[in-house]
Amino acid sequence: MPVPRRTALAATGLLALSLATGCGKEEITVLDTSADVHLTFWSGQSDEAAGFLQELVDEFEELHPNVTIEMSPGASSTEELLQKLAASFAADDSPDISYTFGSWASQLERSGRTLDITREVAGPDVAWDEFTEAARQTARPTGRRTIGVPAVVDNIALFYNETVFDRAGVDHPTDDWTWEDFREAAKQLTDPAAHTYGYAYSVSGSEETTWQLWPHLWQNGGAILDPSGTRSAFASPEGVRALEFLRAMAVDDRSVYLDQTDTKFAQLFASDRVAMMTSGPWELSALKTAGTSYGVVQLPGTGGNHETVSGPDLWTLFDNDDVNRAHWATRFALWLTSAEQDARFNLAVGNLPLRSSEATGEAFLAQARELPGLDVMQANAANARQSRPTVPGYNGLSEAVGNAVAHVLQGQGDPEDALREAATAADKALRQS
Repeated sequence: MPVPRRTALAATGLLALSLATGCGKEEITVLDTSADVHLTFWSGQSDEAAGFLQELVDEFEELHPNVTIEMSPGASSTEELLQKLAASFAADDSPDISYTFGSWASQLERSGRTLDITREVAGPDVAWDEFTEAARQTARPTGRRTIGVPAVVDNIALFYNETVFDRAGVDHPTDDWTWEDFREAAKQLTDPAAHTYGYAYSVSGSEETTWQLWPHLWQNGGAILDPSGTRSAFASPEGVRALEFLRAMAVDDRSVYLDQTDTKFAQLFASDRVAMMTSGPWELSALKTAGTSYGVVQLPGTGGNHETVSGPDLWTLFDNDDVNRAHWATRFALWLTSAEQDARFNLAVGNLPLRSSEATGEAFLAQARELPGLDVMQANAANARQSRPTVPGYNGLSEAVGNAVAHVLQGQGDPEDALREAATAADKALRQS
């Protein structure tokens, strides 16, 4: 599976390289579905997940003997794929399909090198409406073109360590919890003498820091961008209220383990040193391996709103001026993400199913029995009602917000001042994108 969520963001403006002149390949404009076709497929996956994918690639080639698919990771890590894509645009040698982070979607569409498969995904067999709203929005970053098919859907929920709760005599969380319930429990669960914390939060300043703030912002009625999508909107009373809540827990209550690494908090949770973390389905396999006694519920809510954040990723399709390659790349992407194949790839590696209808299938139910909490996170997808912006300037915005949150949670600033300064930096990034 791709790199664990969610530390990777690419540099703003990187895809300006795509404007470079290519090598002048011959354009093929007349479709011949029986012509021999060679496709390049950048998987962006770890060795284990790539093994499942290769089996599917081999099967598709057997079903369609005129199609050869050359699969490779595409880069040494998923984070580096955007830079590799930019270089491929400049060399006029793009892959036909690549795994891409959802946060890159607007940059990729703006490059002018993506296919538009809006007509193809409208077919009844695709069941486009069964993908989450966040996933559909990510695949259509401007609402005008569909540049790919959702590859992975996820969301964050509240994980709680049953051992730590029971040791402290605190009732387990429920789906009805408010954030005040959460804060009070975190205080009760914190034991400085035993180096045990009620909650953990990333203060690395990365996207892990930033995207954990968004549910608090949205539940308070705030927004990341203004309606035009060209200016930040998070430095609002709603944003200040969201960050002040986290500041009070970290600074006043001292109930939060502040993680500089993005990874240690999950290890501490697994070893019964952190009582609660907000994270996603990628944690479940490691918790099973560690033998941790845990539970999962939806995020605490504000006024009954339990909205969460999702980071959908895509199989993005690229235009190589060859209608035959475009046809078969689209056919393969739709086949790969069909319900039958999704059960053999995403579910096999512990991801959520792509479509809501798959949640009642035996393949998912079996995986949910193996990974407790997976069913809760699937149901929680209904709370992923907004998508993170995919505008090119989001990278700079995320960095500004992440740094502001990190400083405030470490007692180095006031939420209102920090968000105001972050908004200035974010608006600059949005203007330059």
